[in-house]
Amino acid sequence: MTEERRRRYQMKKKRKVWKWIVGIVTILILGLSGVAFSMYHSFTTNLNQSHVNLGRDQSKQRVKKVNFDQRDPFSILLLGVDGREGETGRSDTIIVLTVNPNTKNTKMLSIPRDTYTEIVGHNTTDKLNHAYAFGGIKMSMDSVEHLLNIPIDYVGEINMDGFSDMIDAVGGITVNSPRAFDQNGYHFKEGENKLDGKGALAYVRNRHDDPEGDFGRQQRQQQLISGIIKEAVSVDSLFNYKDIFNSLGKNVQTNLTFSEMVKLLQNYQDSITNIDQLRFEKGGGEIINGIWYYKMDENELKDISNELRKHLELD
Repeated sequence: MTEERRRRYQMKKKRKVWKWIVGIVTILILGLSGVAFSMYHSFTTNLNQSHVNLGRDQSKQRVKKVNFDQRDPFSILLLGVDGREGETGRSDTIIVLTVNPNTKNTKMLSIPRDTYTEIVGHNTTDKLNHAYAFGGIKMSMDSVEHLLNIPIDYVGEINMDGFSDMIDAVGGITVNSPRAFDQNGYHFKEGENKLDGKGALAYVRNRHDDPEGDFGRQQRQQQLISGIIKEAVSVDSLFNYKDIFNSLGKNVQTNLTFSEMVKLLQNYQDSITNIDQLRFEKGGGEIINGIWYYKMDENELKDISNELRKHLELD
């Protein structure tokens, strides 16, 4: 073979290789575009089921609305409604998250549902979880704002009976239990436990034989929320996106818009997966007119309020 023929043969061979590469890349682009469109369609369809209009553009404690493009710190209130314990119409779980992309972390605070506080808009002082029964999501947000002296920018109402669907959708979660116990036919060992949806509900519902009572349960609720957040934003969960979006549509209501959720994942992912857990410990129970309430320790409440305000860069 002459040098000229060898050169033409090599060029022809390279062109074939490039055709294969271009073809593969084209197929991948088209495939990913199809996945992206399918994800977009599933997300927007289910978000329409989940979105709730609260009739307020921003918190009264905000001078201007949170801007996700500018990576502003923000807060979100999580309300878990659990009908299995006879508390239909009341928020069984009350958790506040403050997210700061500058410090790259999230603070998660559980508030005892029996907290004795002003129910804003109802002109009463009662258990905090009664705010949901009296005035739904908006009254709960206003009452938590008043209690903690921070703006509540967003809310997520979670149907706790459907919580198992969300956990199964992200492929289960792993929790670290501080003790061994049995609940609803499940055994949980001390240390690491891998939980599916039903197992997670059993894990969080244990309370009566917990030496920490409702506080132990709050800690387990925080573990579940943290686990779901971390799994939901992982790469592996992209393959389960339909199950995740369907679960959100059936079990969550939020005032976050589609565009805000997209920006949240783009600009805050490092922050929402790095979670510091907080809780109230210094208050105590008090009987008022024959009803048991949790009364906050005022100094602890002020300290936690200041910590959250600092994290939101308000002071």
